[in-house]
Amino acid sequence: MSALRSSVEQWQVLAAVVDEGGFAQAAQRLHRSQSAISYAMAQLQESLGVRLLEMQGRRAVLTTAGAELLRRSRAVVEQFAALESLARAIDKGWESELKLVVDAAFPQQRLLGVLAELRVSCADTTISLADAVLSGAEDAIVDGAADVVVTTRVPQGFLGDWLMDVEMVAVAAPSHPLHALHRTLSLEDLVLHTQAVVRDSGRQPRDEGWLGAQHRWTVASLEASHAAVRAGLAYAWLPAHLISSDIASAQLKPLPLTAGGTRHMSLYVVLVRGDTAGPAARKALELLQRHLPATPVSG
Repeated sequence: MSALRSSVEQWQVLAAVVDEGGFAQAAQRLHRSQSAISYAMAQLQESLGVRLLEMQGRRAVLTTAGAELLRRSRAVVEQFAALESLARAIDKGWESELKLVVDAAFPQQRLLGVLAELRVSCADTTISLADAVLSGAEDAIVDGAADVVVTTRVPQGFLGDWLMDVEMVAVAAPSHPLHALHRTLSLEDLVLHTQAVVRDSGRQPRDEGWLGAQHRWTVASLEASHAAVRAGLAYAWLPAHLISSDIASAQLKPLPLTAGGTRHMSLYVVLVRGDTAGPAARKALELLQRHLPATPVSG
């Protein structure tokens, strides 16, 4: 194998020059002298035999070749950083912090079981837990903001394993006017009443499920939607595991729809850093997969 002609550090310097808009700005960001930045760029271009930058006034601009090479180098630098992170994790035994992002529809009791086992397995690891709705979990994966994510969709470029299907049930309080009709309900009946909808927590929110009501209450969490429905203020599709006791005690009743009274939402688990994930992240993945429901629907 021939010796490498460039270093990860040189590619990091190139990225800083481009991202910051110049040598002086890159020097400030990297806490190095401007002459050191210039020297690193000269050495990189000389070793490769390719011109990466050209000056337009006082601004350094990528050549066509430079743009392509920089694009590919970013992934290499990220992988190298991940490799170093893994080495540190192995040296310590466990990660100092484990970041979990879990879709709000995942059954809380199952999540608590996972967390209880994690506390025993990696007692020295701080666990950061956040919930998300719809595309909020996808953002955490793409941004690398978490180690393990439970999501309704796996973004392009990542791999995930199916965990479970959550059954969503259309319900309302027994006192709700829809139940007073005492007949099978159509979509035309639903349109006339207020629907509670949970806000997507992602940067680019998306709609999911039936959203045809003329009046909607958009709330921040499943718990808020649940409370509004129990109070008789709205109807909603809610996870079966969240409302099973309410239905058993007749505090909520399923809506007798001609179709669509229930639907299933798939949840997947993603190990965000893949092969370079630390032992605590891998343990969390194992536990989430082990704590699957006995049946593929509802908790």
